[in-house]
Amino acid sequence: MKKAVLALLLLTFHLGLLAQESHFGYIDYNKALKSLPEYEQAQKSLDELKSTYDKEMERSEQELNKQFKEFIDGQKTFPENILLKRQKELQQLMEQSLKFKDEAENLLTNAESELMEPVHKKLKDTIAKVAVEKGLDFVANSDNNAYPYFNTEKGIDITELVISEAK
Repeated sequence: MKKAVLALLLLTFHLGLLAQESHFGYIDYNKALKSLPEYEQAQKSLDELKSTYDKEMERSEQELNKQFKEFIDGQKTFPENILLKRQKELQQLMEQSLKFKDEAENLLTNAESELMEPVHKKLKDTIAKVAVEKGLDFVANSDNNAYPYFNTEKGIDITELVISEAK
């Protein structure tokens, strides 16, 4: 009797799992992201900002090189107090240049986060909308090896649907 009850419970559990079969979608998130016009605009803004910082870093480096060359050329003829003053100026210039480079990198990272946040939000909202319309329980990201394998015959590729909906 116990075996029959146990078998019935296992059968009921198994049938319950089959009845609760999940429907899932999958998306190439990066492909969808890069297809958005907002992504292109954000990248363009980032490239312009990066170019501005690169030009300033190049100008700063040229100024440092110029002063270093002048220091090397005149170090044998400078009185000691001028030599020490020039050494200190060079050291300060190098420190300022390194500090500016670090600040620029931080500013670029923050700018990228700020510019990309609304783009990611739009894409995620669009994914959710398509998923609801298709009756999906979840959507997996198929790029970047996030899921090395899943049975694509059991799921729906919603990449193109999301791209169309987002535009």
